[in-house]
Amino acid sequence: MNRRTLIASCALLAPMGLGLPAFGQTTTDPENTLYMDLKQGRVVIQLLPEYAPKTVAQIKTLTRQGFYDGTPFHRVIEGFMAQGGDPTGTGTGGSKLPDLPLEASRLHFVRGVCGMARSSNPNSGNSQFFIMFAPAPSLDGQYTIWGRVVRGMDYVDEIKRGTGPNGQVVGQPDRIIHMRVAADVKE
Repeated sequence: MNRRTLIASCALLAPMGLGLPAFGQTTTDPENTLYMDLKQGRVVIQLLPEYAPKTVAQIKTLTRQGFYDGTPFHRVIEGFMAQGGDPTGTGTGGSKLPDLPLEASRLHFVRGVCGMARSSNPNSGNSQFFIMFAPAPSLDGQYTIWGRVVRGMDYVDEIKRGTGPNGQVVGQPDRIIHMRVAADVKE
């Protein structure tokens, strides 16, 4: 483990008091693990169906449909988060599946947490999601937390940052190459 990974792993231990295993642990349930392949490498995301069952089910459905393959990280804000999951790359697109209700929890938005993006309507999450670069307590209870990065956060850190007025990526954004449910991957 390199120094950068060790520091990132230590920073992710904050929610342990909420009954969650340490962020540095690798999840063992392949049905609730995502592999998100970026040009930088593989990011492993532990899904949290006990906190967001409807959102996790939709993320897994879209992943199994290949929906996320090739989608860009269209909004990336240094020190905040990377947002993707919109096939149009505009921040206004989504899937054909129904929007989701907010599944608020007592979990906290800390580094590595995956949240569901939405409009001003709390019940409008669909396919867009974000991964936190740093803690953002102002999001706690306002957005659905559906997963957390357990490996490969250093690859998330390398996603091209946005330079537009709201963190929009100008030029060619980084993209998800493939996203798969681990149970479906034969390695």
